[in-house]
Amino acid sequence: MRYRLSQLKIDPRSTVEQDLEKLLEAAVRREIGRSTHRKGMRDAKINALEIIRESIDARKKPDVKLVYTVDFDCDEQLPFDEAKRRQYTIPPLGERWTMPDGQQGASERPVVVGFGPCGMFAALILAEAGLKPIVIERGKCVEERVADVEQFWTQCAAPDPESNVQFGEGGAGTFSDGKLTTGIKDIRIRKVLEELVEAGADLKILYQHRPHIGTDKLREIVPVIRRKIERLGGEVRFCTRLEDFEYEEGQIKHIKVVSHADPSGNAGCTDAHIDYIETSCVILAIGHSARDTFEMLYERGFQMEQKPFSIGVRIEHPQKMIDENQYGDPELAKILGPADYKLSYRCTGSKGRADVENRGVYTFCMCPGGQVINASTEADTSVTNGMSVSNRDSGIANSGLLVDVRTEDFADEHPLSGIEFQRKYEKLAWENRTEGGMARSTYGQFRQNTGDGLPGASDEDPVRKSLPAFASEAIMEAMPVFGRRIKGFDGDDAKLTAVESRSSSPVRVLRDETMQAIGFQGVIPAGEGPGYAGGIMSAAVDGIRAAEKIITGLPQR
Repeated sequence: MRYRLSQLKIDPRSTVEQDLEKLLEAAVRREIGRSTHRKGMRDAKINALEIIRESIDARKKPDVKLVYTVDFDCDEQLPFDEAKRRQYTIPPLGERWTMPDGQQGASERPVVVGFGPCGMFAALILAEAGLKPIVIERGKCVEERVADVEQFWTQCAAPDPESNVQFGEGGAGTFSDGKLTTGIKDIRIRKVLEELVEAGADLKILYQHRPHIGTDKLREIVPVIRRKIERLGGEVRFCTRLEDFEYEEGQIKHIKVVSHADPSGNAGCTDAHIDYIETSCVILAIGHSARDTFEMLYERGFQMEQKPFSIGVRIEHPQKMIDENQYGDPELAKILGPADYKLSYRCTGSKGRADVENRGVYTFCMCPGGQVINASTEADTSVTNGMSVSNRDSGIANSGLLVDVRTEDFADEHPLSGIEFQRKYEKLAWENRTEGGMARSTYGQFRQNTGDGLPGASDEDPVRKSLPAFASEAIMEAMPVFGRRIKGFDGDDAKLTAVESRSSSPVRVLRDETMQAIGFQGVIPAGEGPGYAGGIMSAAVDGIRAAEKIITGLPQR
């Protein structure tokens, strides 16, 4: 019979010299003997042991434990009691994602705009359904994109507006830590993880509590998924940007694109040319940085609204300091991997600033053993983000340190006003740049710039000058609190880089219950850019949902 057992605790140090599966099997046998009070049950036959979940319990530092949930077959009948967490339960069969019935083999080819996580998984599902999607991606394939980004980082010149950290194969996630954590619960998550494993990701992402892949592995995995789409009849056209829609009697008939690609869809042509693609359904998976596309959508009459987002900095600490705080023993990082953290605080406006009161300050996209990168997409602007390779071995921990931005902070009620808010501070960060095309300082310098005219106060801190005043003050209020939670977090030598402004989209393209854009039959805004996801996993899931709508047939309205 198949059983599930949770809360199995393993000393991580024991995994160095012993096989994990054997350790877990022994733990299962001990638990069987303990719960049944029959020593002979420790010899029960255990087969097909499978790890369902792995997490870290670091509440009693340095006595850190790995905690597992496992499924296994046993030839003996074990006690079953739902009320007791440590007793055995029959594992749920679990609802698994299946391909919906619909238009398999239809002659009409849907178009997917954008090849980040949302567009990639939308295209994959459409291809698996036999619909032979056409993907247009304004950026380049991974290999060429990496070369462009490396050149940009080295020369600190203007970014290529079509091939950069945000645009190109894999989207912004390609230059990230590759985190696969998400706050949503959806049966499609397993489908995403299994496809990533099939493409080369470590099997552990199927059960780890906070799985990640790493930018180096993502650069290998993404082309594998692309080639699978192509084998199934799909087509991916790089260096091809959406320019316009053409409608007849309320139904989309063509999209107009500007292409720098040759007829086979490969980058290579230097002169832009106009193409038209016939289609009746388009998934807009454009990402949060496609500002010109948002402007086009607004001009064409798409209904849009402002959306809150966040702004702040990247903060860096020695990874060893984080390991010591989180594990109690930094040597455990060699076994468990570099430690991460997640911090949040709600401001009280203690210095009488109404614009700071009740603002959230939180860490975002924490990159253990990673590096801070320049993620700009426009000339004369500076945008920062974090990135890690798979083994997270840089010795430096970094995280976004962000503050809530409310729509009332925007200059006006225009739907795209949030974009202008971002751009304003990205330009300031460029003007205040100190190295690497970014504005950098330390927390010690930052907090001295109080703006109150006190002796020793600085008016020249480049990071503070690159942020809205409410964000600087909110960070100042939150940092001592974070320093009490992680010793040294608010140390004067913590490094700050401005400005982090692309954590989420500042605009939402409205869609109805069919996922179609309001007033535009056949167009599905999806993923992070149009305001319906946040991170790799939720964007991929929204892409699958969009594909399902096309497979089953978009209803006429």
